[in-house]
Amino acid sequence: MHTLPLILSRIAGLITLAMLPLPALASEGPTLDLTGSPYGLIALVVFVLAYILVISEEFLHLRKSKPVIIAAGIIWILVGVAYALHGDTETAEKAVRYNLMEYAELMLFLLAAMTYINTMDERQVFDALRGWLVSRGFSLRTIFWITGLLAFFISPLADNMTTALLMGAVALAVGRDNTKFVVVACINIVIAANAGGAFSPFGDITTLMVWQKGIVHFNDFFELFLPSVVSWLVPAFFMSFTVPKDRPQPLAVSIQVLPGGFMIIALFMFTIAMAVTLHNYLNLPPVLGMMTGLGVLKVYGYFLKRRGIQFSRSDLTQPGSDETLNDNTNAFDIYRLLARSEWDTLMFFYGVVLAVGGLGTIGYLAHASVLMYTNLGPTTANILVGILSAVVDNIPVMFAVLTMNPDMSLTQWLLVTLTAGIGGSLLSIGSAAGVALMGQARGIYTFFGHLRWSWAIGLGYAASVWLHLYLNS
Repeated sequence: MHTLPLILSRIAGLITLAMLPLPALASEGPTLDLTGSPYGLIALVVFVLAYILVISEEFLHLRKSKPVIIAAGIIWILVGVAYALHGDTETAEKAVRYNLMEYAELMLFLLAAMTYINTMDERQVFDALRGWLVSRGFSLRTIFWITGLLAFFISPLADNMTTALLMGAVALAVGRDNTKFVVVACINIVIAANAGGAFSPFGDITTLMVWQKGIVHFNDFFELFLPSVVSWLVPAFFMSFTVPKDRPQPLAVSIQVLPGGFMIIALFMFTIAMAVTLHNYLNLPPVLGMMTGLGVLKVYGYFLKRRGIQFSRSDLTQPGSDETLNDNTNAFDIYRLLARSEWDTLMFFYGVVLAVGGLGTIGYLAHASVLMYTNLGPTTANILVGILSAVVDNIPVMFAVLTMNPDMSLTQWLLVTLTAGIGGSLLSIGSAAGVALMGQARGIYTFFGHLRWSWAIGLGYAASVWLHLYLNS
């Protein structure tokens, strides 16, 4: 039931943008202002309906990529027809090709990163870390702080959802008989994972988009380190008082990293360094370094396969797998790991980029830019972007901001990067980390359980914004 007000408010906001009485934009170039035309209004309705289905994924069990892909196609058909009727058959084509290029760079980058993460998972790197933590006999309060700290520092390299699931498994294993501990530990992990991803170009899709656009340079992201720490520590401080000091019995868990695991970690570090170096010094797209590193991983996988190193049992029991496969099929295969990438997320990203790009071509984002960044001012607008990210996925929000491309200082671009990253922690549905943990700890970590601590998370959000503006203005 909590979803209905969010949906209605989102519809109202989009309709308001559609009706803004702004002049046509034709004077700025060949782009038409179609916001008041039937084509623009139909496109807006299609996008809103698609996003209602996205928000309702938890209840409908309809993958979020499906409605936005269809919506993107319909929106661009409407754009193409509208321009064709004005005698222009080139503008729509150039615009959609530009958006496809934007998507291709980010998709290939993410595909390479996901394959590395899946390979480390197959080599039991994450399982070994989890096993070490649950077998040490730490107190619940120590586990609370360790899982938060590790989530904060793992998330900048791995995605926040993988990080949250890894640390969430530790919290569930250690505090399985203490529901109160598991709830606050999961909230702490979500906040830390989102905060850690905000100060790294690799930590979140939104930071990756800003970096690849060349708006914020690699080193500049680290100016967000202290504000990100504060956004996690403030709510963690208040929640820690509710964590008991009990010391549960350590679990007898011993998991070894499979052969090649540590080499794959080294290759991942090398790949990230190559992507950063090529972008900083040769101005080449970061995706080139990532895909080259993926090629190196494939070659290393060839030698692992030649040595006959097998998949772990966890991979043989993945959905659709066959435990009766022969030895040749079970041998290390990098393409299996590539196939395990989060394709729903990648396809959702395609739909978002194309759909939001289509709305931008129609003219809605120019209207929104005037409303937010001219009328409200960049600081207020960027703070609101973070709050909106708690309701709507931060990917379309950030892509919309990048498409608007408001004239802002580096401080303001860092601010919107920060708020889009940590804003999703305000609600459990505001980030992939929160949604994933709700599924993993079903019935224990819930929307309303997270909501009880939203006041503390809001304090951390406000303190983080203030600290960034104080330090980096």
